[in-house]
Amino acid sequence: MSKAPFQIDETEGPRVTRAWVLHPDIRSDPDRRDPEPALAEAVSLARALPALDVVGAQIVPLRSVDAGKLFGKGKIEEIRALMEKEEIELVLVDGPVSPVQQRNLEKAWKVKLLDRTGLILEIFSDRAATREGVLQVEMAALNYQRTRLVRAWTHLERQRGGLGFVGGPGETQIEADRRAIDEQLVRLRRQLDKVVKTRALHRAARAKVPYPIVALVGYTNAGKSTLFNRLTGAEVLAKDMLFATLDPTMRSLTLPDGPEIILSDTVGFISDLPTELVAAFRATLEEVLAADLVLHVRDISHAETDEQKRDVMEILASLGVAEETRIIEVWNKIDLMPPEAADPIRARAEREEDVLVISAIEGEGLKALQATVAEALQGTVRQSDLKLSFAEGRKRAWLFDQDLVQRERQTDEGFEITVRWTAKQEAQYQRL
Repeated sequence: MSKAPFQIDETEGPRVTRAWVLHPDIRSDPDRRDPEPALAEAVSLARALPALDVVGAQIVPLRSVDAGKLFGKGKIEEIRALMEKEEIELVLVDGPVSPVQQRNLEKAWKVKLLDRTGLILEIFSDRAATREGVLQVEMAALNYQRTRLVRAWTHLERQRGGLGFVGGPGETQIEADRRAIDEQLVRLRRQLDKVVKTRALHRAARAKVPYPIVALVGYTNAGKSTLFNRLTGAEVLAKDMLFATLDPTMRSLTLPDGPEIILSDTVGFISDLPTELVAAFRATLEEVLAADLVLHVRDISHAETDEQKRDVMEILASLGVAEETRIIEVWNKIDLMPPEAADPIRARAEREEDVLVISAIEGEGLKALQATVAEALQGTVRQSDLKLSFAEGRKRAWLFDQDLVQRERQTDEGFEITVRWTAKQEAQYQRL
């Protein structure tokens, strides 16, 4: 038997498409997650799309996966009856679903079906605001569609185009043909190349500003945007939903008794993030790679906060964040915990290095956070005196291009140059 359906609060009012969320709890899976919080996260993902009315969800225990239909015959019939009773139009499966499984389940249940990757793509498409973000999502979606259109949907029972996973059939038609998709990908790459060149110019201009960059990272819905708004006075979208922030946002901030910094808000990470989308949001993630300091914001009240930390650290490692980049953990949402649980958390944080407890909503710990950031960055921008020979023109040109030169004096042997730079810029200079 399936576990009792997860009841959904429908106070927000009806939406466009009636949806049901299924979390397959595969007991033979070595990477199996705790099913209850996994289902809750899947429901939050679904609710992040305003086009969906999530009317229910359930955990479906499985001993093993059926290669052709994911679920066994009895389970499929049980769910079919439920879908019919609840008048479900879209089933969201929290996990990977092969094209063959998708085709068979849609045929059996007479509903549309999206797996976890498809749902995240749909959310990203709904939220992407910058031109680069939009283009990258379109490319990721086409790569995802490629297998489904070419291998599973040659009969064109349902054509998909653009990102029309949730909408009705035929909203945006696309030929179920590999060549057509590849041609569209080529067009998108050409457009993207132009956008990337523009961003590179903006990034080069920022690199000339000798302000340290502090990047906020963390699991989605950890409170990064709320903290960003609280510190900078900005009005970045901050909602209690997954992936409220997708495109990079940067603001200057002068720390009390500290340096002026550039604070960067980034996309939230999530377990099983489609690999195509890590590339799709390279624009955001580049800011993390350029950061002098990383603040890892954690929802310390979440039941799976340790697992979320592991997911974030794995993604940071895969991005190639430099080992010397300092990471400070910011344990947020302490206000959501009862005193008997919060007090031990505060005591533990005091014993650990580079850990701070805050409430971005109530302001607890923000002064200590700013003081810690200021202390970590003191001396980040420093003055150095260099001597270059006439033969080292490339190095001299680089210093001027980066706008680091404060003074220069020509001598018989070459140049004596005074620069102001960060440790990162000095390391780049040494590699020339």
